[in-house]
Amino acid sequence: MGRSTGNDETVASLGQNATVRSGTIIYADVVVGDDFATGHNAVVRGGTVMGDDVLVGTNAVVDGDVTIGSHVSLQTGAYVPPETRLGDEVFLGPHAVITNDNYPIRPASELDGVTVEDHVSVGANATILPGVTVGEGSFVAAGAVVTGDVPPETLVVGTGRQTELPEPLQRGNQIA
Repeated sequence: MGRSTGNDETVASLGQNATVRSGTIIYADVVVGDDFATGHNAVVRGGTVMGDDVLVGTNAVVDGDVTIGSHVSLQTGAYVPPETRLGDEVFLGPHAVITNDNYPIRPASELDGVTVEDHVSVGANATILPGVTVGEGSFVAAGAVVTGDVPPETLVVGTGRQTELPEPLQRGNQIA
């Protein structure tokens, strides 16, 4: 993936015109196209491959083994976990989160990557759950929780599911 320095050392491969701001960490086996830029304190972990003109914003995390197309913008605090695929012309708003683990820290849990197809916009603080495909040209509104596949050219808002409060939660808050 990365290129060798000739000293049995692999370094990240960044295309032309890269701008990597202070505090950013890019792992050695990352491959990135031209016109790459980061904000401050971004992290791009190993096994990630990106196209041209990708922005990884301040405090954003690309958690490795991720494929990202060209002309992609990951805004401040966005999180992209392993086994995710982002197409071309994708926008992840501030603090948008993609998840890949249906049962975190449970022994039977296996990672289930997300696919975000071309020309998708995901608003601030939206969450996309494991195994979901967000179809081409779709728009996920700020704060939405995407629980299932999204057909192309679809607007996603809210969570789409409401249920009665379970008995233990009906007592109200007790903030001291």
